[in-house]
Amino acid sequence: MPGTPDAPTGPVTAADVEQAVRLAVTTLSGAAAADWSVPAGSLEWDCWETAEHLADDLFCYAAQLAPEQPPVDSHVPLQWAQARPGGPGNAFFADRAAGPAGLLRVLEASGAVLAAVVRTAPPDRRAFHVYGVSDAEGFAAMGVVETLVHVHDLAEGLGLGWTPPGELCDRALARLFPDAPAGPDRWAVLLWCTGRAALPDRPRRTEWRWYGAPR
Repeated sequence: MPGTPDAPTGPVTAADVEQAVRLAVTTLSGAAAADWSVPAGSLEWDCWETAEHLADDLFCYAAQLAPEQPPVDSHVPLQWAQARPGGPGNAFFADRAAGPAGLLRVLEASGAVLAAVVRTAPPDRRAFHVYGVSDAEGFAAMGVVETLVHVHDLAEGLGLGWTPPGELCDRALARLFPDAPAGPDRWAVLLWCTGRAALPDRPRRTEWRWYGAPR
């Protein structure tokens, strides 16, 4: 069974980041003509802000890991801002004049930058994250989780279907969520781990985190 000690998963790689972002862009392209000002699932952000935040996350993970000697006690000093009170704090924002298609191109570009940095970072490189100093695999897994769960939020808001591959979910769970329960539906488990849904025997989480330190 996936996610159990007798069936260990492989590492999370740059190819996983690429796959997650490619699936995300393909899915979200189906709503290019939709209203992206609607709420993204249960989030307080709208769909545009959520996709913009996701792109910003992927880029900032790359920036954190990219220096030859990354900081291990602080973020890379990018300037953070909010486009509106209560909106996500980002280091950059997409040009709204380019519309959803342009926003998805920004997302695709950010994913490619993270994948490139993960692919070229030496195995002993470590960089700061608030959930634990992490390595390239950890940042790849963070990028995968951010992509999968935020596209879930976006899909709810935009009326799209979204079920990512179980194997991709399983690798991310194995890397970042040591408390993840066993079970064949690894996507359902990832949604539970990230506070998006309940499981039959477990209520929906109101607080959650991942663990980025290499194991």
